[in-house]
Amino acid sequence: MITRPRGRAPRAGCSQLLQLKIDEKGTRLGEKSWGASTVLSRAMGTMRSLRFISAEALVSHPQVARQSLDSVAYNLYPLLFKASYLLEQAEVTRAVLGRWPLEEFRLGALLGPSADHPQDLRDRACRACLEALVRGLADHVLQDRSRRRLRVADLTGIRDVQVQRCPCGRALGKWGRTRLLARTCCELQAEPLAAERPVEVLADLFVTEGNFEAVVQALRPAGPAPLRVHCPSFRADSLSPSQLLHVLRLAGPGALRKLEVVHNVRLHAGHVQQLLAQVGFPRLASLTLPTKAFDAPPTCASTPDGEDRLLASIARELSKMTQLTELSVAFSRLTGKIPTLLGPLQTPLRVLDLANCALNHADMAFLADCAHAAHLEVLDLSGHNLVSLFPSTFFRLLGQAARTLRILTLEECGIVDSHVGMLILGLSPCHRLRQLKFLGNPLSARALRRLFAALCELPELRCIEFPVPKDCYPEGAAYPQDELAMSKFDQQKYDEIAEELRAVLLRADREDIQVSTPLFGSFDPDIQETSNELGVFLLQAFKTALENFSKALRQIE
Repeated sequence: MITRPRGRAPRAGCSQLLQLKIDEKGTRLGEKSWGASTVLSRAMGTMRSLRFISAEALVSHPQVARQSLDSVAYNLYPLLFKASYLLEQAEVTRAVLGRWPLEEFRLGALLGPSADHPQDLRDRACRACLEALVRGLADHVLQDRSRRRLRVADLTGIRDVQVQRCPCGRALGKWGRTRLLARTCCELQAEPLAAERPVEVLADLFVTEGNFEAVVQALRPAGPAPLRVHCPSFRADSLSPSQLLHVLRLAGPGALRKLEVVHNVRLHAGHVQQLLAQVGFPRLASLTLPTKAFDAPPTCASTPDGEDRLLASIARELSKMTQLTELSVAFSRLTGKIPTLLGPLQTPLRVLDLANCALNHADMAFLADCAHAAHLEVLDLSGHNLVSLFPSTFFRLLGQAARTLRILTLEECGIVDSHVGMLILGLSPCHRLRQLKFLGNPLSARALRRLFAALCELPELRCIEFPVPKDCYPEGAAYPQDELAMSKFDQQKYDEIAEELRAVLLRADREDIQVSTPLFGSFDPDIQETSNELGVFLLQAFKTALENFSKALRQIE
């Protein structure tokens, strides 16, 4: 594994760890070499290559590893990086990045499955390793120019999950990674040596009030910068509209692929139109807008003909995004406006979230017959009484999407026992469906058993999120709609029914389907990470609302 340049003596201890010399009988030739049976059994047990096992052996001795890096073949650096990440040897991770000999470093590809090591490490957002990685990147740009070869550092590809599988169990989420990178960029901007040859850094940014200033400085350096940050994905929360516009202009909107503006960014339709028209996102593929983003501005007067010219302008801007395939506008009142909003789009949508948008018959009829229907892979229509109010158009929409639909969310849609038969018929053609989520619907245990039996016929289904059966609440009581009331149910009865539903799956030989009832929603790593800042923001907003209310009362008096 180690290659020695001509005329250079080998470093002490290095060959003992890595040469893997084995004689014909499989006996060890050196004190720290492995026998053939040991090596082969380890490799076969985890399907790792001998090269990766050698990399693990070297990385397990951090001091020797750091001393040996100059003698390691360039094509083995990716193995050393993944091995150091796997074993959480942060000091080796930093050293490997500091001396990275290749022109590109792509984190997602390096941590993903490979012929040398099939395990996927992309869901390990290990704090120690990621901090070491960024420090190593800083070390790299600070070294002598003749030793610097890295041109592109792609730090995307990490998946944030609820349970960390890394040994330390401490995660560094997207917001923390953004702050770390931004601070590092700011520190390096004062280094004249590093600015001679900048490294292009690709990173998914998550910006809030808490890291806004550092991100702005990182994206807008006063002079030459050793690290130039480019952003394929951008998430914003707890920012003012002006802050959002400012940071997006700096983030390189021409290359942005995914934009999520969520929760506590208070936008109205005027802000959205300004954002899309003035900033421009020609390559955007995915757009998420916050609650009430299509509400009219306070000063906007309605037109005599009732036309929503602001919405039409927004739709025209969206139509210019010829790569847009994902749109989420949940919790915006769009009654009768779906044809205006989606009609001009140039490309079919694959992902559409219209949860709690107060849709009417015209909206549902448009969805059922539009060009998007036959391409939908992810659809969320939560918060609408679909089967009661729009049975024909809803099931026609399901029929149009059946060949492509993978994820369907129908939470709090007023689905009751008498609707289950129609729902089964509507879902039966959806053979590619992988996830079905229908929390908050007042269904009995009997209806759920019937539905589960039918769902077993969907060959690719892997996940079901089902509601607490109404049998678990007091008889005659209304099915609860708020989270607090919904959580007060008979746990023992729920466990019994859940076991019965799993038995339905087992009898159909469908133990591959995971079932759950996440009462408070699925895990959101971004909300989890910024919950403290979000709480402070909400308290401040509540305080401001009270002050405005008190001021209005005083004016009345």
